[in-house]
Amino acid sequence: MKTYELRVAGVTRELPIIPINDNLSIASFVILGDTELVTAAAPSLARELPDVDILVTAEAKGIPFVHELSKVLGMARYVVARKNIKAYMDHPLAHEVNSITTQTSQVLCLDSPDAELIKGKRVALLDDVISTGESMQALEELVQKAGGNIVSRAAILAEGEAAERKDITFLEKLPTF
Repeated sequence: MKTYELRVAGVTRELPIIPINDNLSIASFVILGDTELVTAAAPSLARELPDVDILVTAEAKGIPFVHELSKVLGMARYVVARKNIKAYMDHPLAHEVNSITTQTSQVLCLDSPDAELIKGKRVALLDDVISTGESMQALEELVQKAGGNIVSRAAILAEGEAAERKDITFLEKLPTF
């Protein structure tokens, strides 16, 4: 199996190169369970962020990173946009998204207490990897519906053409193949 050597925040990983379709392969970066990488990357990205009141991520791989980043920044809370509406949610806000890594349409939603927490606040949107930017755009639109003021879009890695964007903050580039 072909691999790509990633170095980020002093940590090195050999990432397997996985085909996504006939024309695209990616280096599979999964932070779930990687305490060492999450712990190293959080303070590095924290130094790059502007002053923010709340961190927001989409459900799944970004959660451990945002958890650690919120600890580094001394925050008591962060918000996770869920991937579907739960029965316990009262008047949830929702937005549909298509992403290269999920290959299907999905919904991002906020429960009303999370939406209230975001309203009027300086928000940093976070993810593990920004690739096409579709997930980040959906998260941005959801946070705007909640009345948040987005002051940063950030990730550990920017994949492919996303690394050329000037509106995001990231620690390292991740090529596509």
